[in-house]
Amino acid sequence: MNRTLLIAVVLMFELITSGTFAQKASPLKVALSMASQNYIDWVHRADATVETIDMKSLPVNQAVKLLVTCNGLILTGGEDVYPTFYGKADEAYRCTTNPARDTLEFALIEKALELKIPIIGICRGQQILNVSQGGNLIVDIPEDYSKKIVHKQEDYLNCYHNINTVKGSLLKQISKSDSGMVTSNHHQAVKTLAAPFKAAAYANDSIIESFQWVKPKGKSFLIAVQWHPERMDSLSPLSMPIVRRFIREAYRYKRRDKAVSNQE
Repeated sequence: MNRTLLIAVVLMFELITSGTFAQKASPLKVALSMASQNYIDWVHRADATVETIDMKSLPVNQAVKLLVTCNGLILTGGEDVYPTFYGKADEAYRCTTNPARDTLEFALIEKALELKIPIIGICRGQQILNVSQGGNLIVDIPEDYSKKIVHKQEDYLNCYHNINTVKGSLLKQISKSDSGMVTSNHHQAVKTLAAPFKAAAYANDSIIESFQWVKPKGKSFLIAVQWHPERMDSLSPLSMPIVRRFIREAYRYKRRDKAVSNQE
């Protein structure tokens, strides 16, 4: 074997064994319930090869079918969850809602949990995850709960407050931080956590800022945060470490899913 051919064989072997070749041939696919450039850039800062798919304009049945081909789901920020879904129909006048989006996201959550697809919930995404499993929400934090911490203001890019991670929580494990500053933009929040979840972080006014499974074994990887990590500095331990862990879990899911398909 001549030297040029030998080098080519070695390089091909390294590509295959490192996973680079496989990733290029079949990129990781991450579904976003409603995409914006901030979320796409956040994912790509963790892994530029990821293919992001925006579900927002798809019919529910088509979106659910497309999710089956994906390796992760990010439930993004946006409008309030329609209060009827958590037993407060008479409070709808105090909210800005999009029931069609709620219906889509409930269906995506159900399918993702069935398939054990990794999930991140961000802001509204945390709220709808909680509602989907039987929890409820504070309709308006300043009016119904407290004005101690400003969770939303007109200049939302400069709306920061502190959060404290719970000892032993998934968020504490990922961020390696006891506390930190986050940027947020919400007037609603988790009131009562759904039974399958437990808190992973709190704001200084005791608002739940993150949650996880009580018993994660045998379930989708799942983490929910009330703030906007996609808007934060890449050096923040409460931003990039979250999406990097999610990407790792999505690759793990992809490998497991492929292994199951090969056995069938």
